[in-house]
Amino acid sequence: MDTPMEAPHDTTGIEIRGCVGPAHAEILSRRALVFLANLHDHFDARCRALLAERAETQKRYDAGALPDFRPDTRAIRTAEWHVAPIPAALQNRRVEITGPVDRKMVINGLNSGANVFMADFEDSTTPTWRNLMDGQVNLRDAVTRKIEYHAPNGRGYRLKPDTAVLMVRPRGLHLPEDHVLIDGEPISGALFDFGLFALHNAHDLEKRGLGPFFYLPKLQSMEEAAWWEDVLAYAERELRFEHGTFKVTVLIETLPAAFQMEEILHALRGRAVGLNCGRWDYIFSYLKTLRRHADRVLPERGQVTMTVPFLRSYSRHLIRVCHRRGAFAMGGMAAQIPIKGDAAANDAALDKVRADKLREVTDGHDGTWVAHPALVPIAREVFDAHMPTPNQLHVTRDDAEVTRDALIAPCGGSITHAGFDNNVEVALRYVAAWLDGQGCVPIHHLMEDAATAEIARTQLWQWLHQGNGLDFDDGAPITLARFDQVLAAESHALAAAGVTGSTRATEAARLLGELVRADTLTEFLTLRAYPELH
Repeated sequence: MDTPMEAPHDTTGIEIRGCVGPAHAEILSRRALVFLANLHDHFDARCRALLAERAETQKRYDAGALPDFRPDTRAIRTAEWHVAPIPAALQNRRVEITGPVDRKMVINGLNSGANVFMADFEDSTTPTWRNLMDGQVNLRDAVTRKIEYHAPNGRGYRLKPDTAVLMVRPRGLHLPEDHVLIDGEPISGALFDFGLFALHNAHDLEKRGLGPFFYLPKLQSMEEAAWWEDVLAYAERELRFEHGTFKVTVLIETLPAAFQMEEILHALRGRAVGLNCGRWDYIFSYLKTLRRHADRVLPERGQVTMTVPFLRSYSRHLIRVCHRRGAFAMGGMAAQIPIKGDAAANDAALDKVRADKLREVTDGHDGTWVAHPALVPIAREVFDAHMPTPNQLHVTRDDAEVTRDALIAPCGGSITHAGFDNNVEVALRYVAAWLDGQGCVPIHHLMEDAATAEIARTQLWQWLHQGNGLDFDDGAPITLARFDQVLAAESHALAAAGVTGSTRATEAARLLGELVRADTLTEFLTLRAYPELH
């Protein structure tokens, strides 16, 4: 049903630079373009200002400052307030599955047996024009329950009668959508993804009490949360919804945001239903934020688990904050995928999943994430055994108040030759697959998205750019010569492997080499790689 909207933007100022097929044309209707243009007119300048503030804040960290709780928002942290009541459809979120927005994944995610499926336009979707537009078509068809998929082998996929609740993650504030120009400027990827999904699906979802529900990624401050609040409120007014109809969960996946959890919830208190431990991106953000602090260099990636002190503090602090404010505290991702043909290795991998989920549920998390449908029953079994109630809002975690130093505590460990080489291999393979159009990539029996590649390439950069030099655990120096040698070998192996990304191995190696050798750490590899998509 069309609803009246604000006086339209002059659509002659809108330029579409991508190929628009018949199904895409339905998504990019004139009404949709007007809505996107109005969002851009109202919110793009503020978005750019917020990104500029991020850069200024990082300069202070590079000069020696450390993140801390804000003295100017102490009143928010000490006052008594709660988020708005949480809808019935989200009262039980014990197992959530995430994945990209391709047609088969949308069906499998909704059919997975999880409570929630998060359809991801961000870290697990390469933002090619076709991926994004097909994703919008797929989600519209899923909401109307008309979605079907027929595989090349003849197998058919369609929705079961009972499916997971749909949540959607748009791209972060830093990512543009270069295929849609408004008055000559690219629209924000966040506004593009959110705006199209809301326009086409919000009314159907609201009628059934199923949303619309969103996950908000990569926020760094309460001001960025306030930007999203204004975007959401504007969309509600334009589409004729009551204020607070659109509900959100915020991923706490940046180090600065860990010091503003309460402020972020407060800015979104009329619609926030929870915070999530986006732990892989959080590790990346720790590395990136403290990149010039020689006393906080992390060991190799495999040693940075959720049991190390700074991550343990982050998780427990999130639970305490959320439950104090009436919001859900969602646990992090289990990235394992089944290991076929090796029962012992598969059992060991699943045991790691069980241990991780046991830690989360006994700490007080209200639910958790998995990356593969095979992990849904395992995570559910652990949460069912230890969380008989729909959630754990009653677990106050008053014992988990943390200090600034606890959230940025240095992490002991080592850097091995194998760990260094693995960072090169994983970063290369992911970047090559991403350039090839696949943003969710199985590597060594783990389902990896952009966050893992970001950790890997940022560690390589930091290890190689420390002024006093770093050594491997056997005393050998970590050098650019070693990096070049491993990168050349891995690039050759990938090119010969005949897998996703093999045809982009040379380009990926060049790009990774540039990122690691650069004097200044690039903020996001996906932002740097975006112009190279074709």
